[in-house]
Amino acid sequence: MRVLAVGADCLEYEVTNPGTEAVDVAVSFGWSGTEARLSSNATGTRTAVAPGATVRGTFPLNGRPAPPDLPVGAEPTFSGAARSTPSPGPSGAAAPVPKVRITRVRSVPTAEAPSTGGACPAAGIRVYADRGDAAMGLRVVGLHLENCGTKDVTLNGYPQTQLLDEAHTPLDGVQVLKGGAAIATSTGADAPPRRFTLAPGGKAHATLVWRNTDDASSAPVNAPYVRVRATPDAAPVTVTPELDLGTTGRIGVGAWQPDES
Repeated sequence: MRVLAVGADCLEYEVTNPGTEAVDVAVSFGWSGTEARLSSNATGTRTAVAPGATVRGTFPLNGRPAPPDLPVGAEPTFSGAARSTPSPGPSGAAAPVPKVRITRVRSVPTAEAPSTGGACPAAGIRVYADRGDAAMGLRVVGLHLENCGTKDVTLNGYPQTQLLDEAHTPLDGVQVLKGGAAIATSTGADAPPRRFTLAPGGKAHATLVWRNTDDASSAPVNAPYVRVRATPDAAPVTVTPELDLGTTGRIGVGAWQPDES
């Protein structure tokens, strides 16, 4: 991933998928100049990037709309005189564009991408995570499920979760607890499991709860991704709650509960 050019209206970036399956990619940008022109949530997304493919995207600056994304090899058209482009580095590769830097890259397999709208997944359910809440080291993130299909969906118990590091490798040594009472009370993760059925259009939720406590006893653990199965036989969905577990070594997972509304 690299920034290609910065203009008065937008920046242009490039994403290459070196893997063997299509991925959805989110690229976060930071502004290192004195005249900050990026929003607090400066993230560009590219969906269904094919294996081995390189795609370009644009991100707006100063609240102006960005021009349409361009195919690789096309010359970007920036309005205004302000534009900076990479110059070749010592190895011949393009050097980073001044003032704009890539701060974080997250990718999930397109087949496991969370869904909040659009076409209903083949499994008939949508699963996604919200932005969560953080206070005094306590973190709470909601998992949300919607029956967008045509058949009833029965839930009974806890979502199955697998924590993944930045390289999408499963994390060992982290306790995944049923319920959140051992982490904190009154988080929404304490309710006992129950069996219930969601008719088409019905919704449910579960809760992830953890603490970001670092007592210097070991290296802190970060798990950007969580692979979720709503039921044991459901297709996996990979969400990105950015788990910063510190040295606590555990996370609480609440049981599925129906949305009463």
